[in-house]
Amino acid sequence: MNLPALDRARIAIIGAGPTGLGAAHRLRELGIAKFTVFEKESHAGGLASSHVDRAGFTWDIGGHVQFSHYDYFDGLMDRLLGDEWLHHEREAWVWMRERFIPYPFQNNIRHLPPEEMRDCLRGLIACVRDRAETPPTNFEEWIYRSFGEGIARHFMLPYNFKVWAYRPAELAYHWIGERVAQVDLERIVFNIVEQREDAGWGPNNLFRFPLRGGTGEIWRRLAASLPAGAVELGKAVARVDTRRKRIHFTDGSTENFDILISTMPLDDLVFLSDLDELKPAAANLCRSATHVIGIGLKGAPGPHLKTKCWMYFPEDQVPFYRVTVFSNYSPNNVPDIRRFWSLMAEVSESPAKPVECAKVVEQTIAGMLAARLIEKAADVVSTWHYRAGHGYPTPSLGRDEALGALLPGLERHGIFSRGRFGAWKYEVSNQDHSLMQGVELVNRLAHEGEEITLNDPNRANRPRVAAAKAAKSW
Repeated sequence: MNLPALDRARIAIIGAGPTGLGAAHRLRELGIAKFTVFEKESHAGGLASSHVDRAGFTWDIGGHVQFSHYDYFDGLMDRLLGDEWLHHEREAWVWMRERFIPYPFQNNIRHLPPEEMRDCLRGLIACVRDRAETPPTNFEEWIYRSFGEGIARHFMLPYNFKVWAYRPAELAYHWIGERVAQVDLERIVFNIVEQREDAGWGPNNLFRFPLRGGTGEIWRRLAASLPAGAVELGKAVARVDTRRKRIHFTDGSTENFDILISTMPLDDLVFLSDLDELKPAAANLCRSATHVIGIGLKGAPGPHLKTKCWMYFPEDQVPFYRVTVFSNYSPNNVPDIRRFWSLMAEVSESPAKPVECAKVVEQTIAGMLAARLIEKAADVVSTWHYRAGHGYPTPSLGRDEALGALLPGLERHGIFSRGRFGAWKYEVSNQDHSLMQGVELVNRLAHEGEEITLNDPNRANRPRVAAAKAAKSW
């Protein structure tokens, strides 16, 4: 792969989400001006954009919060929003068996009905006592080995099917890292004996959220900070000609490139290209869609919701796997916090878990009534429904083999696919990860650093990654 130096290259960036904007921002820091970001929507942000419905309620595309593994990311967020942040201590819960259980579930099984609590504890003891020597072969096996039969049956298996929309046996387990609290049997036993709450685990136990404009405000500001004309909106890709190094857009225009940084979904990129040899691998990537349902309500949240951030729902009685009390993130997420509040639900969809789009809002309201999140349907004053066809990049059993063919195959043509769906690595697909994938790629192309986030997710997910080279330009 022979690429021209960045300061002489024609650089095209597809997608004005966190990854594309991160790459563009880093190019600008390095003094490179010959780049253009092409975004198919009429706004920046991608899956991290925010939307205002007709009643004035603000909605994100899912329950985004700001926490970070990177000094570089934190510094950029500070500069973009200054003092326009609200800071929160996470309060997450699991709703099951007609009660709220503090998250993480495994540390708080004392809240279960007595027989189920004993069932979970027996399973925990057995899996600690009978630790297997060989690694598990899939995510379901990892669940059983890590948590035992009781927690697997009562919570982990049903919940993970609702999230992923695929059976855990169809998923790999290497993505887990910091995303699932590991078992500390002594801690769990003492929680039971001492009747102790245990809800502080996790990298996002403290987070921040924009005062106004939802999560999308961050990315609108980053896009606006780039030079005039650097971001072109309404530019959807129709075809990528790798031999002529030319992008064809649906409006009939074209753009030539020496280097293409693509953040569009990897499968779409390959299928819109002339790289027929990569299409079988792209067809092996799995994903789920995500339905985000915003419910605007009159009045105020009940006392049981006043301080909650989000809640997990493993049971089949409700369609959603997670609900966020979105008005708790910022009072400006509703038209008038003295009169309104809001809930935001997420429902997964896949060929293995179909969703009736025409009924999902009605089913969500019914589920919220059943879970006693809202008192009566008459309190609903606004609904908003968004379907993200690419919602979760599924860490399927064949994912890494497919990526091993796809990413190097594209790079041979000067095309670098990065981001939540560009790299297809769920374990490094939060907003901080996604932005840093763009930043680190530019550093690599400029011979200023390595791509830690893409190539070593475990290292990236340690408490801090100091991007020393990038920080020099602050």
